[in-house]
Amino acid sequence: MTHGILGTRRASVAATVALTASAVIASAAFASTAQAATPAVPKIVAPGGFVMNDGTAKALYSKAADTRRATGSTAKIMTARVVLTQKNLNLDSKVTIQKAYSDYIVSKGASSARLIVGDKVTVRQLLYGLMLPSGCDAAYALADKFGSGTTRAARVKSFIGKMNASATSLGLKNTHFDSFDGISNGSNYSTPRDLTKLASSTMKNSTFRSIVKTKSTKQKVTTKSGGYRYMSWTNTNKLLSSYSGMIGVKTGSGANAKYCLVFAATRNGRTVIGAVLASTSETTRTSDVKKLLDYGFKK
Repeated sequence: MTHGILGTRRASVAATVALTASAVIASAAFASTAQAATPAVPKIVAPGGFVMNDGTAKALYSKAADTRRATGSTAKIMTARVVLTQKNLNLDSKVTIQKAYSDYIVSKGASSARLIVGDKVTVRQLLYGLMLPSGCDAAYALADKFGSGTTRAARVKSFIGKMNASATSLGLKNTHFDSFDGISNGSNYSTPRDLTKLASSTMKNSTFRSIVKTKSTKQKVTTKSGGYRYMSWTNTNKLLSSYSGMIGVKTGSGANAKYCLVFAATRNGRTVIGAVLASTSETTRTSDVKKLLDYGFKK
């Protein structure tokens, strides 16, 4: 009888041990699956970065996201925004290229759309020249066209005022522009979070969205003599060709800004948008952005 009771107890203990072992294995497997489902937070070279889900505005990654830094040409997102939000905007109206625009490029050693003095270029074409080759001459032409005042200096000042007014209206508290193209005069700054918000808002404009996803374009412009020539522009954002789903937005670089990129990509109907500021080279900038996008799509 005693042996029967002992046998039953032994069987019960063995069953309990087996159940416990199964529970431990199952728990470990669950933990392993949960661990696999949580991607490792990437390490980037850039001192500042931010990524969010464009649909929900939920932050997915943040590194010194509210620290003010030089923007470089990422400021041109705001240049384009100011133009595209003008009342009664006619994208096909023509602007005559002035010598002041080419003189500016030469004096600053700035990136150029290679606009030719005397040519008549449409506002739409100037936006391509602004966003693809990052033309500071195109930025100057747009500021001169859409600023208010009787002198070019007054119009430029007015346009930069519009850029800052737009930043205020978007709630970009850590952003200030002192130029129409991001070439700083000492007080041009933004943050990864602010630039991401700016890009997210501006990408709602179909013209802007169409321009910034364009890898290259050939545009027919009218010459001073009434003939025509073709301008060919290639996008400085090389990730449009090398990262699946990339749809924009704008590169930036400079002595103070180093290497910046405001970026956006869409996969399976989901858009991830963000910014990196002050990466050390074009190579590290590309690597940083790919890491952040991969991470953003896994989150």
